[in-house]
Amino acid sequence: MNVKFFASLLIIFCGLFTQVTVAALPNVDANGSALPSLAPMLKKINPAVVNISTFSTQQDSYNPLLNDPFFKRFFNIPKQNKYQAQPKKRQQSAGSGVIVDAKNGTVMTNYHVIKGADDVQVSLIDGRSFHAKVVGSDPDLDIAILSIKSDNLVEVNISDSRELEVGDFVAAIGNPFGLGQTVTTGVVSALGRSGLGIEGYENFIQTDASINPGNSGGALVNLAGELVGINTAIIAPAGGNIGIGFAIPVNMAKVSMEQILAHGEVKRGEIGIGIQDLTEDLRDVFELRNGQSGVLLTNVIEDSPAYDAGLKSGDVILAVDGDNTKSTAQLRSQIGMKIIGDRVKLTILRDGVQKEIKVKVGKPSSMLASNVISHRLLAGAQFENNSSGKGVLVNSVLLGSPAAYSGLRPNDIIVGANKRKVYDIESFQKSLKLSDSSMLLQIKRNGVSLFIVLR
Repeated sequence: MNVKFFASLLIIFCGLFTQVTVAALPNVDANGSALPSLAPMLKKINPAVVNISTFSTQQDSYNPLLNDPFFKRFFNIPKQNKYQAQPKKRQQSAGSGVIVDAKNGTVMTNYHVIKGADDVQVSLIDGRSFHAKVVGSDPDLDIAILSIKSDNLVEVNISDSRELEVGDFVAAIGNPFGLGQTVTTGVVSALGRSGLGIEGYENFIQTDASINPGNSGGALVNLAGELVGINTAIIAPAGGNIGIGFAIPVNMAKVSMEQILAHGEVKRGEIGIGIQDLTEDLRDVFELRNGQSGVLLTNVIEDSPAYDAGLKSGDVILAVDGDNTKSTAQLRSQIGMKIIGDRVKLTILRDGVQKEIKVKVGKPSSMLASNVISHRLLAGAQFENNSSGKGVLVNSVLLGSPAAYSGLRPNDIIVGANKRKVYDIESFQKSLKLSDSSMLLQIKRNGVSLFIVLR
């Protein structure tokens, strides 16, 4: 055995000894004063964080290899008949959730935790387990609401996630890797993260509190034990936690929950605008000063709520209801979280003059400008119906996204897809269904027609 091996063992044992020694110390300092600890807060809210197990039945697909004479002879595999029903397998997955209403047994979790499940079971820290009813879900935000029936439940108080600041201490509680309830701590690393392509509406809280597979749907709480977010995703290029986790702000989740409980589904409002992120050159042209940020209106749909309110192409939206707007993704979330019929106050910049305009949020319309086409080759791009009535306009393209690498650029007009003419968003989506592995687009760029192949 070499020196490096013994040195490694020594480091490991020293680490273990240190952990055991620290754990054995009383929770007071040398003068008998109490040391800081999250234990009192966690004892109150841990019963409100649940483990979620989902069960689904998947039918095995027919595999022609299993009828190969070699496999049959050497592995004694019975012959398969592709016309006969194949055996079904019971699959299980794990996640987390949060009780937000003890009286009614309301549990909030991620949609992807319960997606496709035939049976959902909720387990409490005290060992009780229940079959849960899926009340409804919001796939665009990745939120699902469950219901369990039991007495003596504990709920977590909901905070105002708008009050969070970068640097605030937070704790993540969940069920990583199915180990059972686990607590990790960290700080709020950033706010308003978007453009990640994780969900349809993104305005994430970023935290370095360790989040791992199984933590999805669990609680992100502040030091007062109040729920500030629902843990949702991580960036894990090596397959494990690297200190970059994301949580849905509880204010956004709460809006979805209220609609689900009231109507069984979420219906998002729209105002009918085309939007584009501002480049440095556009910031100068539209006279943004002193670090101002905003989103440029590329067009306003006729007879839409935005049109009726007096918004114009070339306006720059600076804020929604007093909250600054920094990107198209953030604006989509700010508007998308409003209820149909709400009036929102938009702070805009027009010809260098700042003003406020109130807009009534309307019902969804196929004419809505800011559309995300669900196709892996177009991830990162937003589209709208071309104002001329012919084709689909590329509204914006996220830098570094698949759409950007494919060669799409803002203001491209798509007039054909997969050898079919494109008239609007609807016909574009139908054409895209013809192929998933590649795509042929005919576009017009600065008046010149060209073709682009996406793979």
